[in-house]
Amino acid sequence: MKALHFGAGNIGRGFIGKLLADAGIQLTFADVNQVVLDALNARGEYPVQVVGGHAQVEIVKGVNAVNSTSDDIIALVADVDIVTTAVGPQILERIAGGIAKGLAKRSDSANSHPLNIIACENMVRGTTQLKGHVLKALPEQYHAWVEEHVGFIDSAVDRIVPPSEAGNSDPLEVTVETFSEWIVDKTQFKGALPDIPGMELTDNLMAFVERKLFTLNTGHAITAYLGQLAGHKTIREAILDEKVRAVVQGAMEESGAALIKRYGFDAAKHAAYIQKILDRFENPYLKDDVDRVGRQPLRKLSAGDRLIKPTLSTLEYHLPHDNLVTGIAAALHYRSDQYPQEQELAGLLAKQDVASVLAQISGLPADGDVVKAVVKAWNAMA
Repeated sequence: MKALHFGAGNIGRGFIGKLLADAGIQLTFADVNQVVLDALNARGEYPVQVVGGHAQVEIVKGVNAVNSTSDDIIALVADVDIVTTAVGPQILERIAGGIAKGLAKRSDSANSHPLNIIACENMVRGTTQLKGHVLKALPEQYHAWVEEHVGFIDSAVDRIVPPSEAGNSDPLEVTVETFSEWIVDKTQFKGALPDIPGMELTDNLMAFVERKLFTLNTGHAITAYLGQLAGHKTIREAILDEKVRAVVQGAMEESGAALIKRYGFDAAKHAAYIQKILDRFENPYLKDDVDRVGRQPLRKLSAGDRLIKPTLSTLEYHLPHDNLVTGIAAALHYRSDQYPQEQELAGLLAKQDVASVLAQISGLPADGDVVKAVVKAWNAMA
């Protein structure tokens, strides 16, 4: 079995790429970072430090790499059995053109062996969105062939992979937590279902997508935003702050109450899931900066993402949302000189009032109760 994985960054190497290679799949990474590409091709392997109760180094072997902007992508997509991504939601559209050309070549060469494509991103139904970009870039004459032979598989992914520590001279070394979860929609595959250890097949994907996105990602973001306001540098420092922890846990419990209503999760098991996440945030081996976790606040404050959507769900089921409101207010206070979205947010707030900015970003009514509550919390923080 052969695989092409877009994204040779820390998440690509430390999570999805590692699972594929560990399963004995012939793996090619695609990326634009030439230093990483050269190192992967020169060595054919890389170290992954897996940290939990203790730390151990595992070597991922038998890999190579190509530049994701090169024509090598076309031949690979035309030949491999599986394509995966870990590039970030905003990059999916950029890689769609190469995938489309590869699918055209696959059709032209009469390769009718099933191909399955899985976007492993922190977003709801990312592969479905990737499929839209691919079909837009693909001549219509190939669309029916793609529908017959290519599966676009939505997934939910969960593993904390912090950036490499400063001063690390190895461009390939990556640190990951012991916990990982890769859940895929088995109803969308073409051909036989794959047997990949670490990949969990389900016919109820959205329950797991929302459980992860609106529990772990919600809690992670609020930890970062409140942590920065409190002067903490890392997620661990922030979650060990009792005041921060109380709001984070409260927000996850609020979103969890809505998830339990919607999907019928067992309340005791969901409470244990929340506690597991809090324990993961405390992992002393994971030095994850609040600045990194909090980045892209405009995306994280959008209608379908980790702060606004669970809040809307609490409204749907007439449930409390005070801690989620606090998290939204903290996100509006988030500042960083490193990333453009943070500067854009600061620019919006310099020109408009908080209610107008939040309404513009989130789609919430500016005169609604949630926005009013967020403005009150924002002012208290200011």
